[in-house]
Amino acid sequence: MSKSTLSVEERGMLWKMFKKSWFLFTGFNMINYQGNGYGMTMVPAIKQFYKDGTEEAKQALLRSTQFFNCTYETAPFIMGLNAAMEKERSQVGEAFDTESIGATKAALMGPLSAIGDSVFWGVVRVVAASIAIPLAAAGNLLGPILFLLVFHIPSIATRYYLLKLGYTAGSKFLSSVSETGILKQITYCVSLVGMIMVGTMTAQFVSIGTPLNITFGTGEAIMLQEILDSIFLGILPLCFVFGMMALVRKKIKIMYLALGSIVVGFLLSLAGIL
Repeated sequence: MSKSTLSVEERGMLWKMFKKSWFLFTGFNMINYQGNGYGMTMVPAIKQFYKDGTEEAKQALLRSTQFFNCTYETAPFIMGLNAAMEKERSQVGEAFDTESIGATKAALMGPLSAIGDSVFWGVVRVVAASIAIPLAAAGNLLGPILFLLVFHIPSIATRYYLLKLGYTAGSKFLSSVSETGILKQITYCVSLVGMIMVGTMTAQFVSIGTPLNITFGTGEAIMLQEILDSIFLGILPLCFVFGMMALVRKKIKIMYLALGSIVVGFLLSLAGIL
């Protein structure tokens, strides 16, 4: 889909999404990270494809505010693809598997973050700093100005064109996979990738251990943590995450789970269990 085949409404929608994408970090928190800002960016697409106040619009907004974490410059590609998938959902109705939307987001945000961080934080920022620092050290006002220009002009251009590319390529992609009937297989594959990412994040960010010792009749003491590690490395963090997932599915509020985790963790720590 080229620019000429985009309708006036679609071009307006993408422009509104681009402007809102500046606020991706709005409402950033440790539960859904950039989810609130992502949901706000998706509002123009939701309004474009669903009637206000309908259950479909509500579910689309709910999908859009789930966990999201991606480099600022490459995130718009996922937003554009997400908009194309919501368009497809509005056209085909219940026949479209909405789980594929979340699975696609989960599968793409990791690789795109790696690319975005490498390019913009590892290259563009370094180039901008190498130009600006000598000028700033000499007291030249052009130093900070050039830094902002050299870094942000590529950043702004990349975000806009990736947003449009995600939407236009997404439409072609969805049409082709719908015709060939491989959408379910792709959904399954990206779901696996998403689960792998969740497992990786669990192993990296959730740290739980126990200092308890088990004393045998001979008087020999063995650390319980060593036994658990020999059975399954990281079994306690995994059990904690599964427990939280089970409670979330029971509609227990995230705030209660967070406060409960703090209180229980504090009490278990005082008791010498954790």
